[in-house]
Amino acid sequence: MSRSLLRRLHPLIAARLRQNQTLLSTTSALHHSPSPSQSPSTDAIEMTDNCVQRMKELQANEASMKDKMLRLSVETGGCSGFQYVFLLVDKTNSDDRIFERDGVKLVVDKISYDFVKGATVDYVEELIRSAFLGKHKPERSWWVQL
Repeated sequence: MSRSLLRRLHPLIAARLRQNQTLLSTTSALHHSPSPSQSPSTDAIEMTDNCVQRMKELQANEASMKDKMLRLSVETGGCSGFQYVFLLVDKTNSDDRIFERDGVKLVVDKISYDFVKGATVDYVEELIRSAFLGKHKPERSWWVQL
């Protein structure tokens, strides 16, 4: 692609990304329903209906996925100095915190928990991606494709 074309497309793409972010924010809020089994703590990590449904679909598709849990961790790197990583795992460590909703487990290690406490984990599907999305209460969100 030529540089002039990229310069012309950049504002349009940036505007579309901002629009998608706004859409995701409102969609996450609409699909979120708190789990009755979780404590009302503001430090708990919550999972939306979409997140739970997608994990159940993944677990049902293959026998090897049946006991998998969603692990959320924070690693160094990325634009802000940190990157958020979602993995499917079958083991936990002694320092992990486990959040459960409707049989789906979210595992967060002790160090990562300090960065993500109070967040909500969602699953979104768009034309350009399908991904687990994490969102902190003050409108700061991050997504990771799995």
